[in-house]
Formats: sequence, structure tokens, C-alpha cells
Amino acid sequence: MTRSLRLGVNIDHVATVRNARGSAYPSPLRAALMAEAAGADGITAHLREDRRHIRDSDMAELKANLKIPLNFEMATTAEMQRIALATRPHAVCLVPEKRQERTTEGGLDVAGDQARLTAYIAPLRQAGARVSMFVGPDLRQIEASAAIGAAVVELHTGHYCDLHYEGRFAERDAELKALEKAATLAASLGLEVHAGHGLTYETVAPVAAIPEIKELNIGHFLMAEALFIGLEASIAEMRRLMDEARR
Repeated sequence: MTRSLRLGVNIDHVATVRNARGSAYPSPLRAALMAEAAGADGITAHLREDRRHIRDSDMAELKANLKIPLNFEMATTAEMQRIALATRPHAVCLVPEKRQERTTEGGLDVAGDQARLTAYIAPLRQAGARVSMFVGPDLRQIEASAAIGAAVVELHTGHYCDLHYEGRFAERDAELKALEKAATLAASLGLEVHAGHGLTYETVAPVAAIPEIKELNIGHFLMAEALFIGLEASIAEMRRLMDEARR
């Protein structure tokens, strides 16, 4: 029997292509609606402080037009908190953000910023958003996420994927064990467990097989694969691999 595992599709890099030419196309909303029609369970978009891909108007359009949940990825700044409270997405995923990074490099240090983050997420929770903390498979960060009142942790799978593609398989397997241990602890503390970052057809199955994980958020690979086979087909194949891993 297949256990349900949700797929959130991140549409950031449709906006990256749009912004490369400063044009009105391709439309992140169109991609999101296509993903919704193809069976995505949710849409993720990261409104970065430098607006390098998703824009404020994209977030408003996504919220107004999607029938599936919108997951708003954002840094823990006052500006982003204001926008999230105005947008009122289904979920908010808090991530570390550095201007010079190409993509999110690691997880939040929740344990080292516990008092500030407790206060920061309070109005988001009061507004009805499910607050998720994007963390590495560090048990201290899992415990701190539960302590501050987060509903969800999203485990950063980027290091696991990097180790796989670098051929460092023993280290990859150790990182997978760490992800499994973190997922077990998070679930035991009452947190819903998600995972994402860098997942591909080659790397998704072992993560999807972790029973405590309820949702995977995948974007860059799906959009890249869509250049060759189309978005619907790229999502369908990822969905198939996820479901196969849960059998």
C-alpha cells in the first residue's frame, strides 16, 4: 500500500528565467497553475530580499489564484513578516538568507536565536500560517524548533544531494542516517516533517522512504527537467518515484 507523501513544487526559477530578460514571461503563476493541474499538492515560492526571482506581485497573484496551499519561503526580517501577514499564505517557511549565495546554503540556527524567533513567529501563527523552520539534520535545531512553537520542520537535503553527485557515497549514507534520525526526533516532538533542497530523480527515493516525512519541496530540478520533457511530465515522474519509495 502506498502511504501518502505530498509534493510541493517550487516555481522560483521560472521567475529566474523571466527576470534574465526583464520580460513579462515566462509567468510563475502559469507554471504554478500547470503544476497544480499536474497533481502538485502545494506551491512554494521564495520572496528573497533582493527580489532576484519571485516578486511581491507574484506572491499576490499566487495567493489569489491557487486552489492548493501556498508555501511562502522567506528570511526572518521585519519586511518579510509584513508581506507574509498581508499575503496570508497557508504556510510560511523561514530560511536563512545571504545576498551573495546562489541558493540557500544551510539551515537556520534556531537554537542560537530562540528568543527572537519565538517572538518573530508569534504574529504569523496568530494569522493562521503554519510556520516551518528550514533546518539541517541537527538534533539541537529540531528541539529548538519545537520549543519556539513551530508546526513544521523542513530538513535541508542539499548536503546529502551534493555528496551523492560528488561520489562520496559513504558520507552521503551517513548524511541520510542523520536525516532519518532528525525526522524521527521531530515527529516524536509533535512536529510535522518536510524535506527539500537539491532533490532529483536520482536522490529522491531514499528521502521519500523516510516514513516520518510528510512532504517534499522540489523546484530547481523539476523546472530544469521541464525544459526537455515538459512540466507535467517532470512532475509525474517525480511523483511516481516518491510513491514507489513509499510502497
